[in-house]
Amino acid sequence: MAHGGFPQPRRHRGRGSVEDGSGRRHIRARVAFAPMQTPLRRALPNAITLVRLALAVVFFALLERIDRTATAAEITTLGAWGMGLFATAALSDILDGHLARRWGVVSTFGRIMDPLVDKTLVLGGFIYLASPLFAPIPEYQMIGSGIAAWMVVVILLRELLVTGLRSYIEARGIPFPADWSGKLKMFIQSFCVGCCVYVGTRVEPYGWQVFLRDASTWATVLLTVLSSITYIRRAMHIPAEGSAAGSATPKEPRR
Repeated sequence: MAHGGFPQPRRHRGRGSVEDGSGRRHIRARVAFAPMQTPLRRALPNAITLVRLALAVVFFALLERIDRTATAAEITTLGAWGMGLFATAALSDILDGHLARRWGVVSTFGRIMDPLVDKTLVLGGFIYLASPLFAPIPEYQMIGSGIAAWMVVVILLRELLVTGLRSYIEARGIPFPADWSGKLKMFIQSFCVGCCVYVGTRVEPYGWQVFLRDASTWATVLLTVLSSITYIRRAMHIPAEGSAAGSATPKEPRR
């Protein structure tokens, strides 16, 4: 109290502290608020994942309806609808992951089902693209998907290899998350499936469409092989089981 009994106003001194009239400094507490986890927020990302699984089933059913004896207009319509369904399902993968991380509601169900649904959608798409349903139809001037069976074998082998490595390493309590090569590979693969479905069912597609189909196809094969090498190299740097250094958890690689 000073100057006629009135308290002096508080003076700020430095960040996060104040000084009252008595000269004593007080530290202002900072409270960090965690994202509010309502039942809707906890359920929505997983619900989007299940919707993506349902879209994958509808996508496969639509591709199954492609009849090589049908008219060119019918095949083109089915291809356009298939590409739209696939694009919607692929974009939902970005949405559910973003919401789960932003709201802090990452769950065990999501960690298991999200990559499983992604692989079902993409690998299933490649299997259909390599089937006779997407072979060229010369009488309609349709050039087909451009996906060969050996390309699908390479993609499947990579997924089995990485899944096996991740299961073994994480079972030892060592994190083995996806790196930049895996995420880029997933993006290019998704683009490739949608592009091949669309271009493969067009009558006399434009030259730039054929170029996109071929470029995305070979980029998919190349990135699939390169990402396999990066995962193998990461696994080789992890200490062998039972070694003294194996008890220490390595730092998660920067993304």
